[in-house]
Amino acid sequence: MRYKLLGNCGLKVSELCLGTMTFGRETSKDESFRILDAFADAGGNFIDTADVYSRGTSEKIVGDWLTGRRREDFVIATKVRYPMGHGPNDTGLSRKHIMDGLEASLERLQIDAIDLYQVHGWDPLTPIESVMRWLNDTVRQGMVHYLGASNFSGYQLQKATEVSRYLGYERFECLQPQYNLLARATEWELLEVCQQENIGVIPWSPLRGGWLSGKFRRGMTAPPADSRIAKADKHGWGERWSSYNTEFTWHVLDTLHEVAEELGKEPAQVAINWLVQNEVVTAPIIGVRTIEQLHSNLGAIGWDLSETQLLKLNEASVPFVSYPYDRDAQWQRERD
Repeated sequence: MRYKLLGNCGLKVSELCLGTMTFGRETSKDESFRILDAFADAGGNFIDTADVYSRGTSEKIVGDWLTGRRREDFVIATKVRYPMGHGPNDTGLSRKHIMDGLEASLERLQIDAIDLYQVHGWDPLTPIESVMRWLNDTVRQGMVHYLGASNFSGYQLQKATEVSRYLGYERFECLQPQYNLLARATEWELLEVCQQENIGVIPWSPLRGGWLSGKFRRGMTAPPADSRIAKADKHGWGERWSSYNTEFTWHVLDTLHEVAEELGKEPAQVAINWLVQNEVVTAPIIGVRTIEQLHSNLGAIGWDLSETQLLKLNEASVPFVSYPYDRDAQWQRERD
């Protein structure tokens, strides 16, 4: 496992981050421990969770596991933003909700400070100047080491960065966006902001909920009954079959399978490696339900796609670009 610098703060994290959204939901505590053990044994030191994952159970599992490990060896990330209760102040990025969420997360994780505290999304009801001031206080008080954001737009991330710079506050050192071969609009503004501002990128859903796992091929008329995609249609999740059963998706998957066969690798490993090789990406977040899935995902590192293979994947997965991003794409080609 290689290590990369996260943003501009000097913190070194493993090139893969272990996501724990399944812990306490699809994955039992015992299986979660086996996954965490195997990830750590492979050299992984970066673990991501959130207060809303299984309503705190994921954090509790990670915290229980940490009690048997040397705390300093791991970078623990969690998030705040979404409802943990039913009261009017149990959501958002008010000072009250941030502090309530932070104290509860520290208790569940059984640690003195969170390494990377991320806001789980933008709050349109709270001025970003106030949000950054309150987050700055958590670092000054020693409860948090570094700050991050998730699910921001380019405008929101740039504004938060400028506010921190102007007011002398701690800034967001990383962004957690959705980014994969089926979701590349992230490149249009977000990745450019991250590159220009030296902000780390830790993409979630590198396999787009399973679409890039290798289970799907052209000609299928419905998802496997036991797949996440089948559940997504029932629950209205973003990766549902009705949203991705398109010619664009099947063309990307055709190319993904072709490259995987050339390499003798699994399609999931190729999809994750495509992210690992992106110089803007710090560490894709791999979320697994079983130890077998973890071992498969760990096979995504330690080798490189060729320039020809990268080009194939890039050309197959270029999304439709509309104004004004079509002009940006043209200027990028001229620059290259």
